Amino acid sequence: MAKQWLVFAAVAAIFLVLGTLGSAATAPSLVTFVFGDSLAEVGNNNHLQYSLARSDYPWYGIDFTGKKATGRFTNGRTIGDIISEKLGISPPPPPYLSLSPNDDAILKGVNYASGGAGILNETGQYFIQRMTFDDQINYFKRTKENIRAKIGEEAAKKLCNEATYFIGMGSNDYVNNFLQPFLPDGQQYTHDEFVELLTSKLRQQFLRLYQLGARKILYHGLGPLGCIPSQRVKSKNGQCLQRVNEWIMEFNSKVQILINSLNQRLPNSQMMFADTYPAVLDLINNPRVYGFKISNTSCCNVDTNIGGLCLPNSKLCNNRKDYVFWDAFHPSDAANEVLAQKLISSLSSSSAPTPALPPKPH
Repeated sequence: MAKQWLVFAAVAAIFLVLGTLGSAATAPSLVTFVFGDSLAEVGNNNHLQYSLARSDYPWYGIDFTGKKATGRFTNGRTIGDIISEKLGISPPPPPYLSLSPNDDAILKGVNYASGGAGILNETGQYFIQRMTFDDQINYFKRTKENIRAKIGEEAAKKLCNEATYFIGMGSNDYVNNFLQPFLPDGQQYTHDEFVELLTSKLRQQFLRLYQLGARKILYHGLGPLGCIPSQRVKSKNGQCLQRVNEWIMEFNSKVQILINSLNQRLPNSQMMFADTYPAVLDLINNPRVYGFKISNTSCCNVDTNIGGLCLPNSKLCNNRKDYVFWDAFHPSDAANEVLAQKLISSLSSSSAPTPALPPKPH
């Protein structure tokens, strides 16, 4: 069982899933449902006519297949794309809004991630349109209903129970909410109150996914947001904002406690917390160790705390592989390559959580 968990942990970390923990799975049997923000998006916001959180224009995608923008918020691949490649899975889960309800692709997994999305529904409101975490769960509910119509009640239940659910959510609740002085949450809550609000809401969302059949959930913890270019410009000397990083570590700690608690009380729950904070911080603090030269500013030179995306009129850096950050918020393709490998390594060397409740039939 321990060996099987290690395989699941590595795969889950990369947006993929073993068909079951009790049998040897191969790439074709992997099913995953992805929930998240711009770090995981693969094009949902392209279908939102009035969304301001879009990346379907140059220079995004310049290093992706076809050298065209796809809606990914980087110059090339996301971490999920890279790990899918490593496992020989192609294509990765498609964006939900690109699919018809009867599309057979839903049986292999769907990506619901949306740039600007947050745990809280008020997060990212100034983007006009985005799919919040609650919206994404609602769309998954529709997906499950469509799966049921295709393969029947029992088969749909089995598929959803055995799938892995990757969740990368929370960065926007800070960057595009709490840390913005002109928005109400940062004014009316202390950070202790805000992190309690976030984890309370996240608990409700985990429980809702569990009720919809999710058992194998991997939550991707937040990285050192105080060190991304959009935050560094707020300091006098361009350094990381230590207070922000301390808040993020507090949030991550609270989520780990939440996940452990839910694993103890929910039958068959196999939730896992992926802590990538140390790996991202090490990449930022020691870029040359990983073959980079610059980690304090972005290739697109758009390090403003409002905006910060790589617009068509942006002046690109000479060598994109020298930069950890593509724009003011998102890692470059080369950085995603490093982070994907570190994520696999860290999770495949971890041990399985021990649930308090014995497994029960699905």
